[in-house]
Amino acid sequence: MATVSDHGLRGIVWKRIKETIIADCRKSEVWKILILDPFTTKLLSSCCKMSDLMSEKITIVEDLYKSREPVLEMKAIYFMSPTSKCVDAFIADFKPKPKYKSAHVYFTDYCPDDLFNNMKLYCAKYIRVCKEINISFMPQEAQVFTCDNPEAFRSIYSNKSQDKRKTLETLADQLVTLCATLDEYPGVRYKKESNMENAKTLAELVDTKLSRHYELDDSDKKKGKTQAQLLIVERGFDPVSPILHELTYQAMAYDLVDIQSDTYKYKSKDGSEKQALLSEDDMLWVKLRHKHIAEVSEQIPKMVKEISASKKQPDGKISITNLAQMMKKMPAFRKQLNEKTIHLQLAEDCMQQFSNNVEKLCKAEQDLAVGSDVDGLKVKDPMRTLLPVLLHPYSTHDKIRAVLLYIFSINGTTDENLSKLIQHVKIEDEREFILNWKELGVPIITSPSFFPRKQTRRDRSQEERYNLSRWTPVIKDVMEDAVENKLDTKEWPHQSECPAAWNGSGAVSARQKHKASSQDERRSGSRLIIFVIGGISYSEMRCAYEVTQAVKSCEVIIGSSHILTPTRLLDDIKALSKGPVESFTIEERSNA
Repeated sequence: MATVSDHGLRGIVWKRIKETIIADCRKSEVWKILILDPFTTKLLSSCCKMSDLMSEKITIVEDLYKSREPVLEMKAIYFMSPTSKCVDAFIADFKPKPKYKSAHVYFTDYCPDDLFNNMKLYCAKYIRVCKEINISFMPQEAQVFTCDNPEAFRSIYSNKSQDKRKTLETLADQLVTLCATLDEYPGVRYKKESNMENAKTLAELVDTKLSRHYELDDSDKKKGKTQAQLLIVERGFDPVSPILHELTYQAMAYDLVDIQSDTYKYKSKDGSEKQALLSEDDMLWVKLRHKHIAEVSEQIPKMVKEISASKKQPDGKISITNLAQMMKKMPAFRKQLNEKTIHLQLAEDCMQQFSNNVEKLCKAEQDLAVGSDVDGLKVKDPMRTLLPVLLHPYSTHDKIRAVLLYIFSINGTTDENLSKLIQHVKIEDEREFILNWKELGVPIITSPSFFPRKQTRRDRSQEERYNLSRWTPVIKDVMEDAVENKLDTKEWPHQSECPAAWNGSGAVSARQKHKASSQDERRSGSRLIIFVIGGISYSEMRCAYEVTQAVKSCEVIIGSSHILTPTRLLDDIKALSKGPVESFTIEERSNA
């Protein structure tokens, strides 16, 4: 029935909603109204369509915060976050006069006693059902989730923040609902940093909340650890990946083309404005998003030709039967052709930006990030690599990105050198773009005698790579080391005991060649969940799919408070200097 794919996070979330909210609805045949807050609206939109709801006898979807006409003969289903704003809006629907015949209430997460008692006090006789369904995260893609909280970046990393602990608590609650939805009780580990404590704090919070959540299951037995591991890491762990120009299709499109809320706007050949949603309902997008732009540009025109050719009759004769068959296939043809036209246009937009500006930049960026050139020769003087970029009329943002890559490559520079670089890029009044990285624990200004230890990277010299895409996100090393059980326990301490699959006795080896390739068969193996505090980049999301595909016996799921583009991250970094951060609740964030 559902149009969403049955595998992946979106499918799992939709299945959970069907088993709770929808299953309860099915018990009566009458049509119902579904009332949502902004967070649950977004959540449902991510995993189902209006037609899916209609087939379950949900006739109207309403906004909890907007004034609505009473429909006294209908039952109302409330799916909302357990916050005072939501509960107050709910109570207002039944006090002094009821708007609906009865209410079925479903909270995304645990509802505090004071709010629950308030509801009971005013609306007890109208409430037929009140349940918590444990989904307060956003299923972004098959293997990607977010906490839908971009403001968490400032709350955690601004030294003027007043709600850091509260934000970490909320993220921990959301991570617990992710584990509950996946039916996992993972061992928890975090990346130990000498100058940052956020990963450790979040790991402690998650572990405590998980043990409380799983204290007793339905059969009054304590749930044991499952074959899963949760790794928590901070954004400063790899500052390079979200800043670099990426040349895989999805990452490149979100960096170089103005895509807002996953919507790509473009002009068709007749000059009319069109828009397309880049989601997993578009199977071509799923197929192409992690490929290099060179492959995408080659593949799409071929696909368009294949479709056009398949429409023609081999013998050139048109019979009534042939005509009827063609008419049946027309909507499918049109859909396929439309998908390919969208991606032809988007790939062209990417390539235009690439050939205009990015191509020359990429070589310098890759040399700085990797520390060696295309031939494998070490970059002895990174400043010589950076200077041509500063002298060329690139945009200020691109120059800032190059300067940051230079600073990251040498693990911080002197105050004097940094001042010269800032003058070069002409950002004297906007130096926060660079200086504020220190709030993430990234060395920016260091003394000449300071020699920090560089991260040891996996040797990928034998892997086939494009010259302008030699950098591999650090998180991919972590994923591969984790599934091969090679993570150093000093660098990645265990917050809680780890299940057998991850303690050396049953390590999931990346070298195992399993025949199973379907998502469901893989799911019988282990799960590795990675949470990055402070946002994830599209290139890091891609790594989760690549490692899952290579390993087969372990599914990698990656998530964060939100998804980053280079521009968004730089703006967030700069904004760390602003005044005190206000406290947001989930639905207030969605309204912001």
